[in-house]
Amino acid sequence: MAEATALQAEIAKFDALAVRWWDPNGPMKPLHRMNPVRIGWIAERLTRAHGRKPGGAALAGLRVLDVGCGAGLASEALARLGAKVTGMDAAPETLAAGRAHAEAGGLAIDYRQGGPEDLAAADCAFDAVVCLEVIEHVTERAAFLAALARAARPGGMVFLSTLNRTPRSFLMAKLGAEYLLRLLPVGTHDWRMFVTPAELGAGLRGAGLRVGDVAGMEMGLSGAWRITRDTGVNYLMMAEKPD
Repeated sequence: MAEATALQAEIAKFDALAVRWWDPNGPMKPLHRMNPVRIGWIAERLTRAHGRKPGGAALAGLRVLDVGCGAGLASEALARLGAKVTGMDAAPETLAAGRAHAEAGGLAIDYRQGGPEDLAAADCAFDAVVCLEVIEHVTERAAFLAALARAARPGGMVFLSTLNRTPRSFLMAKLGAEYLLRLLPVGTHDWRMFVTPAELGAGLRGAGLRVGDVAGMEMGLSGAWRITRDTGVNYLMMAEKPD
């Protein structure tokens, strides 16, 4: 997120979590567990679109922008699949944690403070733009989605994951995850900012993109995540930029 579209309170909230971002049992534990399934869903669609075989360096040579990257959970996973990753976030402490972790792991990720609004026109040629668990923290949604669309090259893809605004998501993702099970720090989410698939799809189409795929994500009793048809709580959406 860039400061133009991100709430300052949201930036401060995630900066405060930076020191424990990479602790798999810390406050980002749900994202650590969710990351493999969401990256797998994204990689499957990118490899199919580019005629690649899955696994290994399936995304080699592809330029990927990770918007609202935090300390790099998705950025590192994409880089390990061979993608050339640029990660952007408005929270400086979180980015510092990401840079340090990538360097320790020998990964060359280009981390930048800001958001897609800050990209020069010459930089807006990404094969894929990824924006995971971010749109529900953005205040100027239409402007943000337009910036995501600009960042993708013609024929490129834009991927988002977020939370649906339903009574079930209020019970499970807000009350359950934050207050009952303590899976997330209290105050992580504002249910009123959750985005329905219809709203997100309309926003992407308004930004000039074609919605190509939607899938739900569900956490089982073991804590493992899987792809499902149920978009009532967590979901992913893919859109394409016309050539």
